[in-house]
Amino acid sequence: MDSFSIRNFGCRVNQAEGFGWAHEFQKRGLRHEENAGRGGLVIVNTCTLTGRADRDARKFIRKVLRENPSAKVVVTGCLAERDPREFEALPGIWKVVPNREKDALPGRLFPGAASRVTDDIRTVRARAYLKVQDGCDWACAFCVIPSVRRRSSSVPGDEILSRVRDLAGLGFREIVLTGIHLCSYGNDLRPRSSLEGLLGRIEDIPGDFRVRLSSLDPRLLPQPLLERLTSSPKICPHFHLALQHGSDEVLRAMGRNSTASQYREIMEYFSRAAPQAALGADVIVGFPGETDDDFRAAEDFLAAAPLAYVHVFSYSPRPGTAAFSLPPVDDKTKRMRAVRLRDLSKRKNLEFRKRFSGDVLDGVVIRTRGANVEVLTPNYVAVKTPPSAVRKGDGVRVKITEVRERETLGEIIPPCPPLEKGGYHDAGK
Repeated sequence: MDSFSIRNFGCRVNQAEGFGWAHEFQKRGLRHEENAGRGGLVIVNTCTLTGRADRDARKFIRKVLRENPSAKVVVTGCLAERDPREFEALPGIWKVVPNREKDALPGRLFPGAASRVTDDIRTVRARAYLKVQDGCDWACAFCVIPSVRRRSSSVPGDEILSRVRDLAGLGFREIVLTGIHLCSYGNDLRPRSSLEGLLGRIEDIPGDFRVRLSSLDPRLLPQPLLERLTSSPKICPHFHLALQHGSDEVLRAMGRNSTASQYREIMEYFSRAAPQAALGADVIVGFPGETDDDFRAAEDFLAAAPLAYVHVFSYSPRPGTAAFSLPPVDDKTKRMRAVRLRDLSKRKNLEFRKRFSGDVLDGVVIRTRGANVEVLTPNYVAVKTPPSAVRKGDGVRVKITEVRERETLGEIIPPCPPLEKGGYHDAGK
């Protein structure tokens, strides 16, 4: 086989794993093929967070086996971990790889030292993804992930720093640090470390790059970490919080050991200390026992919060979790509640993006094909611009010229002096 294709389902940790595999495959002489129907090797990195994630992965695997029967198909990830025999029994599956062997997957498939690089890794992803932590020691009542990802495990700091230097040297302008429970980083290391300590070490690495963080647990954001996140010029002002709900009763039933008022304090701190930052949140609707009053409390809480967007999930019963056997909320009610919160998210996102109309921001080119170039700003605004002579992964400056309901338009402008903290210029509006 001379080409590979990787399809990641679910979280950014899966994306980081896929990114790392892609780089290793390129070093072994394989060419990246975006279309899985043409890849000689096809890696499917599954997710089992929800029933929909299960269905999507199974559907994709069947499609690959049907359309690309000569491919070497490898299935891994959390769904494969939960039920490996399902995939081992499928004709056409070459290997099923458990989560504990994921990090060694390229060497397992292609033993021996890397020989040559076939292509620029930035053709695979415009931004680098780096897994620094895996697993989770918590036991939220809705979540199956601790049972398939095991206990929290952190990558040693020196190894992360070496990788960050390498990625910056390859020209990446943005590096996304990921973890299943990122805020637990360092608790298992000896000597013990922390996410705040890791970020402080990364700040000292020279280079024109920024770090973006994946999901943060608002229960584990001590003051030194908050201050680091909101003051560092190396950290993108975009913070995604795993809130899950806004009703104290539902949070208690979920086993979150937190309250809506505590969440509110965290978000208000971010809003004061980093007013340009995009705050996002994960929220679950339809958790067993969620009443109309609980939902209204969550809706009111989110409406008042300084959020730029909300990722809404309908509760999905997962075997082996504490909530699995609880009486469910009916599907129609869940759908109605999800629609309401998604509409709320659209309104809040439009309001957030309008704040930057006329501003000049820096960003990374994340897409160049089609009628537009797309640039992602540090505070998570995707800006469409007319075609220009830029490549995916380039750092650019972009002026936001129009904010529409479903998109943000802008224009790439010539370089200028270094940006102020957070990646903003005074546009003089």
